[in-house]
Amino acid sequence: MGVVGAGTMGVGIAYVFAMGGYGVHLVEPDTARRDAALATMREAARGAVARGKVEADAADRAIGSVKGLTSVGDLPHGLSLIVETVPERLALKQQVLSDIASRTPELIASNTSALSIDDLAKSVTDPTAFLGMHFFNPVWSLMLVEIVRGARTSDDSIARARAFAEGIGKKSAVVSDRPGFATSRLDLVQALEAIRMVEDGVASAEDIDRAITTAYRHPVGPLRLSDMVGLDVRLDIATHLATVLGPHFAPPKLLQDMVARGELGQKSGKGFYDWPAPASQA
Repeated sequence: MGVVGAGTMGVGIAYVFAMGGYGVHLVEPDTARRDAALATMREAARGAVARGKVEADAADRAIGSVKGLTSVGDLPHGLSLIVETVPERLALKQQVLSDIASRTPELIASNTSALSIDDLAKSVTDPTAFLGMHFFNPVWSLMLVEIVRGARTSDDSIARARAFAEGIGKKSAVVSDRPGFATSRLDLVQALEAIRMVEDGVASAEDIDRAITTAYRHPVGPLRLSDMVGLDVRLDIATHLATVLGPHFAPPKLLQDMVARGELGQKSGKGFYDWPAPASQA
């Protein structure tokens, strides 16, 4: 299978497929980012070995089998699955998906968390073999893959996507192509309201998160999770959903200002929390 884009999500997706026994081709034109992605996967594999989740030889084989490529054009023809995971900008995704379609994979999936699958499907040759496979960060820990059915996605493609999810130990939920799908709409409402609460001085980020994790037993609070997702990603999704679902999804000024300052969360070392070093991943 192939993964196009070696950002936070692309690295995680490539990792879980490699550890699940699939041969993985990871496309990233930025050499430094591609090298960093491979290093992150090796570190994650070492952590899994240390906790007894996998044998060292198996982990080495899995990560060693990941092939780093510089362009979509380097992908082999006829792969079983290619997952697109580039930033949440429609024109960019459409161009990348068009390039992917030229490699004639059996199934194409977008990891989009908010953009319309039907809008993206206009860029592929066969929309019956195109759908959304929305993974969650950190991919190695969170069990759900949200599978998004477009208007022309075939039942066979849905079944194949569910089989891929099951093959890497994930559970799947199939949803219709509606703005924000199911998970992004629910998650973003809470995240944006938490950001507005910080903006209004209701409480600190730490105390808001503590209230949610303690009172409602969420594993992580909305502000820490926003840092992990990436505040730039939050902003992109909120901006898009505000145009199609209304002003209650409009990004708060605090979020816009933080992104403008380069405070993107975990990936930049600063967001609602300080992240002095990359978190241990496994």
